Amino acid sequence: MTVTATTADGLATITIARPKAHNALDLTTKAAFLDAVTAVGDDPAVRAVLIAAEGRNFCVGQDLGEHVTALEADPATAMDTVAQHYNPLIRALAAVAVPVVVAIQGACVGAGLGIALAGDIRVAGNGTSFATAFTGIGLASDSGLSHALVTALGPSRAVGLMMLGDKVSAEQALDWGLVHRVVADDEIGTTAHRLATRLASGPTEAYRQVKGLIGAAAEGLDAALDREATAQSELGRSVDHKAAVSAFLAKEKPVFVGR
Repeated sequence: MTVTATTADGLATITIARPKAHNALDLTTKAAFLDAVTAVGDDPAVRAVLIAAEGRNFCVGQDLGEHVTALEADPATAMDTVAQHYNPLIRALAAVAVPVVVAIQGACVGAGLGIALAGDIRVAGNGTSFATAFTGIGLASDSGLSHALVTALGPSRAVGLMMLGDKVSAEQALDWGLVHRVVADDEIGTTAHRLATRLASGPTEAYRQVKGLIGAAAEGLDAALDREATAQSELGRSVDHKAAVSAFLAKEKPVFVGR
């Protein structure tokens, strides 16, 4: 299996499992990844998602060996995988309504970077490096990078990363806001799992609303104010809000059930 998926106590863990290939994305892996993300998105028992990868590197992007074969077979259709596989995968990740934590180690390149940026909270090891890499082989970008990088960094830094293809260190990524936290390489898994577990036991409906509000932020202040009013009204009637207020008044720790 090139992708594994497990769910326990509200936390779904999806792991890319091609360590010998540096978790490069071949057709089998892309299809399995999409299936796993779709299943998670449709599962009402899932309250948070953790995306991880086996081995030294998170993901080096497209499997170039497979791509060469596709080019040799028919250059006109070799890039069909973008519309057929990468676009559905990124759309499925973006559609996951609950928090998505990404644990990143080693190289995070190309479509691997697109996958990482489709999550909500990214934890990277101090030895992690990020790069777009597309122009180095005469391509532009896919996996939503043109949107994600501009959103995260602004057009100037996004253009620089995409045109020059320079590597970005974990420390630089943290300074620029590409990742939420940088930890020692041997602490990536435990730190990311701890954060994901915390989110899986938190106020799930509030997290859903936060994702919606942040995703719509580009619509402007007036729209944000209206969306916030609607969200707060809905959450004010939730089980978790009522229980949390009662717990606060009783000086107790709230227990969130996700409703």
